[in-house]
Amino acid sequence: MADCIRVPLLLLSICIFSSLHPIRGQNNVIAKVAANADLPLKPAGGPGPAAGIPGAGASLPRRRSTGWKLAEEGVCREDLTRLCPKHSWNNNLAVLECLQDRKEETEIAAECNHLLWNYKLNLTTDPKFESVAVEVCKTTISEIKECAAEELGKGYLVSCLVDHRGNISDYQCNQYITKMTTIVFSDYRLICGFMDKCREDINTLRCGSISTGEKDVHSQGEVIACLEKALVREAEEQQGAHPIKDECKRSIMRVAELSSDDFHLDRYLYFSCREDRERFCEKTLAGEGRVYKCLFNHKFEEAMTERCREALTTRQKLIAQDYKVSYSLAKACKSDLRKYHCSADSNMPRAREARLSYLLLCLESAVHRGRVVIGECQGEMMDYRRMLMEDFSLSPEIVLHCRAEIEGHCSGLHRKGRTLHCLMRVGRGDAGAIDANCQRALQTLIQEADPGSDYRIDRALNEACESVIQTACKHIRSGDPMILSCLMEHLYTEKMVEDCEHRLLELQYFIARDWKLDPILYRKCQGDAARLCHTHRWNETSEVMPPGAIFSCLYRHAYRSVEQGRRLSRDCKVEVQRILHQRALDVKLDPELQRQCMTDLGKWCSEKTEAGQELECLQDHLEDLVPGCRDVVGNLTELESEDIQIEALLMQACEPVIQTFCHEVADNQINTGDLMECLVQNKHQKEMNEKCSVGVTHFQLIQIKDFRFSYKFKTACKEDVLKLCPNIKKKVDVVICLSTTVRNDTLQDAKEQRVSIKCRKQLRVEEVEMSEDIRLEPELYDSCKQDINRLCQNVAFGNAQVIECLKENKWQLTQRCHQRIFKLQEVEMVDPELDYQLMRVCKHMIRRFCSESEGKNVLQCLKQNKNSELMDPKCKQMITKRQITQNTDYRLNPVLRKACKADIPKFCQPVLNKATADSELEGQVIACLKLKYADQRLSPDCEAQIQVILQESALDYRLDPQLQIQCTPEISRLCSEEAAAQEQTGQVEECLKVNLLKIKLDGCKKEVLNMLKESKADIFVDPVLHTACALDIKHQCAAIPPGRGRQMSCLMEALQDKRVRLQPECKKRLQDRLEMWSYAAKVAPAEGFSDLAMQVMTSPSKNYILTVIGGGVAVLFVMGLLCGRFTRRVTQQLKDRCHKIAESGGDQRGEKNHFLKVKLVAVSQSR
Repeated sequence: MADCIRVPLLLLSICIFSSLHPIRGQNNVIAKVAANADLPLKPAGGPGPAAGIPGAGASLPRRRSTGWKLAEEGVCREDLTRLCPKHSWNNNLAVLECLQDRKEETEIAAECNHLLWNYKLNLTTDPKFESVAVEVCKTTISEIKECAAEELGKGYLVSCLVDHRGNISDYQCNQYITKMTTIVFSDYRLICGFMDKCREDINTLRCGSISTGEKDVHSQGEVIACLEKALVREAEEQQGAHPIKDECKRSIMRVAELSSDDFHLDRYLYFSCREDRERFCEKTLAGEGRVYKCLFNHKFEEAMTERCREALTTRQKLIAQDYKVSYSLAKACKSDLRKYHCSADSNMPRAREARLSYLLLCLESAVHRGRVVIGECQGEMMDYRRMLMEDFSLSPEIVLHCRAEIEGHCSGLHRKGRTLHCLMRVGRGDAGAIDANCQRALQTLIQEADPGSDYRIDRALNEACESVIQTACKHIRSGDPMILSCLMEHLYTEKMVEDCEHRLLELQYFIARDWKLDPILYRKCQGDAARLCHTHRWNETSEVMPPGAIFSCLYRHAYRSVEQGRRLSRDCKVEVQRILHQRALDVKLDPELQRQCMTDLGKWCSEKTEAGQELECLQDHLEDLVPGCRDVVGNLTELESEDIQIEALLMQACEPVIQTFCHEVADNQINTGDLMECLVQNKHQKEMNEKCSVGVTHFQLIQIKDFRFSYKFKTACKEDVLKLCPNIKKKVDVVICLSTTVRNDTLQDAKEQRVSIKCRKQLRVEEVEMSEDIRLEPELYDSCKQDINRLCQNVAFGNAQVIECLKENKWQLTQRCHQRIFKLQEVEMVDPELDYQLMRVCKHMIRRFCSESEGKNVLQCLKQNKNSELMDPKCKQMITKRQITQNTDYRLNPVLRKACKADIPKFCQPVLNKATADSELEGQVIACLKLKYADQRLSPDCEAQIQVILQESALDYRLDPQLQIQCTPEISRLCSEEAAAQEQTGQVEECLKVNLLKIKLDGCKKEVLNMLKESKADIFVDPVLHTACALDIKHQCAAIPPGRGRQMSCLMEALQDKRVRLQPECKKRLQDRLEMWSYAAKVAPAEGFSDLAMQVMTSPSKNYILTVIGGGVAVLFVMGLLCGRFTRRVTQQLKDRCHKIAESGGDQRGEKNHFLKVKLVAVSQSR
């Protein structure tokens, strides 16, 4: 037979005995082997490898026919004495093992080399050894058909049994073939057919010489090592790589496979790693690949020699090409490979099914699907997955396609997986562009290694994150897939370290692009994926589905499916939410987002490098994004509105607030937007930190871009928006549209509101939230941005502080901003619940005094209780501000506006005619109504409201806009102390009245005179006088109702009545008022009869004046009576004269005119 029979991988197991223990003739079989080992050497001139060795036969002396010993040969005696223990000299096999396993630097004589090689050749071809094999392995030969068919006498039988030694179950046969294996593998020329198939490649590659004269026979292991390296170079497509013939490739891989159980059989590796084996694996027993695995585990130790590391790497690369080169892996996983159809017969060692990557992917898929893979096989898989992650060079695709990236970014980082993580960082886009083929190679390698199932596979990650795992994730079992999720949950927290953060994100970038790499997600969702995403019978080892497609399908069904049959299972939805929470930490963890938004990220967000900033930046520029990116960002933002926990960074920042105020909502895990609503409501609590506040506000700002981004609003009002506000997208516009509809329906007393109840409730929530920050009302913010920078640059946004600042500086605003603020105030006065500052500052007072009041009556209720002893000072101050605002324009006082609806156009039309629609009236209309109140000409409802205003403004001059405008300089000059008082009790007005003669400004003097005039109408308008005379009113005027000056007249009569004794303070104040009124009458006389009549009627001396007027009328009446008779006589004379003229028929014009004149005089006298 010209060629040796090729066989399956499962060889080995037995060489350990021959390697560790010399043959001692323990049984008959071993005795026969030893006896045959003592046979004399044949001449080497026949056919075979020795035939080409010059002088090989001539150099050997004649020997005895029996009992020949190697130790007796003179050419080897010196080397034997120097290298081998004396007790081994009587056993030729022990001597052979000793000499061929010598240290590399130890030389033996050339003639001894020849002698040993010829001896080994004779052992493998001698018919006597063959006969021993037939006798010892009789049963085995009959079981192995290939060996039973071999022709005897040519030495092929022993080689066949060596090839099939893994299938030999007979112990005696095993012992014999194991010893023969040791001999065969000591020299590649002794391996059946190897030299014939690889001679040309050996010569071409200059891997060594076939003749012993050119190369030491004991270094022939280097020849196979040279061929193996050439095979690796060809696989990696390195420059100048020589293509090896297929039959030689098969022979090389077969030799590697046959030597996989005992590292002694890989002569090059054995000689390269003998010292390292003693250093690292001294206690590791040889056989079953144990020494290989031990050396692999210590490959990157500092003490490992470079030559051994190189030899180990070469062997690992061969394993990557054919898993059968690993004895332990092939043996442990044999049954599982067959069970899950992961292997197929192939003549090509580099066939797809033989590659380590295919084996790992196939078995990992079985594990992910919940299939049972025996523990021993899983352990072997984990070892080789870790091996792939530690050394990128074991992946020929990485070496081939990532060469430029390695040289440009990752040189000098070869060990412990650092180069691979460097490439992963480049793949993320953190260190420049990466070739698409390199990216695919990296993704494939991560799929093969599957570090998502056990973080320990990734050595670089394991070492970087060890401290974090020990502190943050110590409650999770080591190796559990949830460790990676735990690390992601603590990303950007205090427990995370920088190196771990980088390694974790580098790995998660690739895991996020293949849902199978998250074993928990895959296990919980594979059924849903098959049912909803059409992954039926999907070949798990192929890339049919695009990256991220299945997960995108899953999360769409997790949040958007209404049909019961199209929803995810509960377990799957929980996992989808977990992944979404993780991906929100970094835009690069979302494949679809990164793919669609790559251009926009570079255009708008290149400077946003901190965690979470890139997504916020994309949301800020939502309108500017390309359509594909805008859709992806919009969908993600819509999901966040439903489940804000997706925003992991925001959740970390808001943890104190959530635990204190929102823990019930968070614990319920109900994704209805409640958690964000709770955070908004508690945004200004003391537990709120700056990061959380900024994050919540940012999300509010994003929500105004599209009403869909507010989940609760969208859910409550979706139908109303489609019906009433179609084609409107921005949330602000939708809110305005709906609120306008509600207001119009209310004003028109519509039988049925067009906006649904649930929408109206949520609409109120949205309106209140928008009032909290001016930025949530874009039109107002844009109109006032310039004024904010000028007047409120040091005022923080939020809590409506900027809006309040603009209100306080209303007179300094630009016209556009002023108009917007006035409109805002008009809305707030109609609906005080939208006045955020008022509702916030007076929150507790509203509960105390106005719990039963409707929302629109809250301010009115607070005003009524403003002077209560239980009123909070801050709330009282806020109420005063709103009163000042209301008194500047009647349109800001809805109660007054309604009560005086008829009086305003009747009495104050000139004021209205001067004003424009966009300008404020600065209190002129209210001032006009005050004067008419003094004249007692208002309607009862209007009079009642003006009375309230007069009473309030009498206590605080700031509530009278005209007085404040006209008298501010005089107040500063004459009444500065009174104005500086914290509590205003009418002292400023009293000061102005007292100093009336000192006032220089005519406008101010007029306002003070008006105050005096108003005070005559009711004593309540004069708080100082009312306070001073309160006791006297109770005693002297108790029966007199207030209003229309009645109580004031009562006090004046009491003042003039000497029998009445008033309180000294009251008496003094009344006398002062009389002097003021007297002066006012001189300075401002009546402008007409009606004004005069009103002055008389409201005068404290009304009775005296009326008495004088009545007396005068009586005197005139008496004088009329006395003059009546004379008047009657003149009248009779005129009548007689007229009669005579008529009779004479005179019609002269002069006489007629004279008659008329006389008649008129007479008539007038009679009157």
